[in-house]
Amino acid sequence: MYRSSRGPRRTPAAKLTRQNAALTLPRIMALPMPQKTYPYLTLAVLTALNILNYIDRNMLLGVQPLVQKEFKITDAQTGLLTSAFFFCYMFAAPVVGWMGDRWPRKNIVLIGIAVWSGFTLLTWLVRDYHQLLLRHTIVGIGEASYATIAPALVADLFPFERRGRMLSIFYLGLPLGSALGILLGGPLGERFGWRVPFMLAGIPGFLLALTFWFLPEPARGQTDTVITPSLERGTVQGLFRNGAFITACLGMAMYTFAVGGMQVWIPTFLHRVRGMSVSRAAITFGLIAAINGIVATILGGWIGDRMLKRHDGAYYRFSGLSMYVAVPLMIAAVYATGPLMLPAIFFAVFALLICTSPSNAAVVNSVDAGIRSTAIAVNTFVIHALGDSFSPWLIGKISDHSSLQTAFWGAFVAAGLSGWFFLYGAKFAPRLRPVAAGTAALS
Repeated sequence: MYRSSRGPRRTPAAKLTRQNAALTLPRIMALPMPQKTYPYLTLAVLTALNILNYIDRNMLLGVQPLVQKEFKITDAQTGLLTSAFFFCYMFAAPVVGWMGDRWPRKNIVLIGIAVWSGFTLLTWLVRDYHQLLLRHTIVGIGEASYATIAPALVADLFPFERRGRMLSIFYLGLPLGSALGILLGGPLGERFGWRVPFMLAGIPGFLLALTFWFLPEPARGQTDTVITPSLERGTVQGLFRNGAFITACLGMAMYTFAVGGMQVWIPTFLHRVRGMSVSRAAITFGLIAAINGIVATILGGWIGDRMLKRHDGAYYRFSGLSMYVAVPLMIAAVYATGPLMLPAIFFAVFALLICTSPSNAAVVNSVDAGIRSTAIAVNTFVIHALGDSFSPWLIGKISDHSSLQTAFWGAFVAAGLSGWFFLYGAKFAPRLRPVAAGTAALS
């Protein structure tokens, strides 16, 4: 059950160092919370912040044609806006993760929210391409401060056999926030100018940050129970010998390459190649992503948890198989025309998003609580360095020299590689067991 901020107790599965055990938020910073309500309220606030995180990040995708028209930039320059964000994001993540395993995590999260929300508001002052590039880059620092630490907080709130489902709620932010960013950005940008959606998206961040400020920080490792403890799981150096962690990272990297590239360019593809208006393209793809974001992400977390009762490598196997199913659907989405086009896009997005929660749960469970923020930070660096930090730019570059349809083949290949890494990684999955009586867990 939830423990107050007076300090974490040691569990048989997660023996934290005295230094880490002392890192708890002073009581003056948090209000006392009911034991049964606290985890779910905290999860709700973290999920709302994650949705807003992805709204801010993806608002640009719905207004890309308008930005290109005003600043007269190429596809490669447009893709560089997203790539620059992720370069900054991935280099900030390891620093933030290291800090998150050593100091109170809530303070770091609050600073990150202030940075990303503040610079989202400042988009109103952007007057040329280079100013927009700078703004989008700095937002990456703020979002890295949140995205690196928040999953570790969720892991400390719920035991491993429920993490797939709970992380599926948290990771609704990825598809649902991305969809809302595109849905709001396109129509609002076309009617009021592309800067207005960014201003509207920046304000809620400060309000949610204030709510989060009053919630206590959970004790590190309070719900962990693993029966394969090792140096690979418990030390930063061991990450590079941890097969479960490495294969999950590589699988997620290729997944991120595919999803990031498709997400950035599908709205523009529908506008340019299929002849839809900016608003219709944004609304169409946004609705597809939003529906699948809720259904596929929740369903994937539920299936992953069910499979985990029988197979330790369930998160890996499920993710790998879903990526193999996604590849032919992605190809159909780009090449199908007429009445088959939108169903193909819909099911391709479904197959991609259904592995969101299991793949992230695989990373969280592959390491001990004492280094979890650092591990998530390393994972964040790897998946963006090999994934969506350059896939939008690369697809844009190929598009400039051939066609957008041809450029999407990079995403198809990446999705296939992702499936292989996940299936191979199942053999390295840690052995897990239900939480024993008397062990700290949430009721």
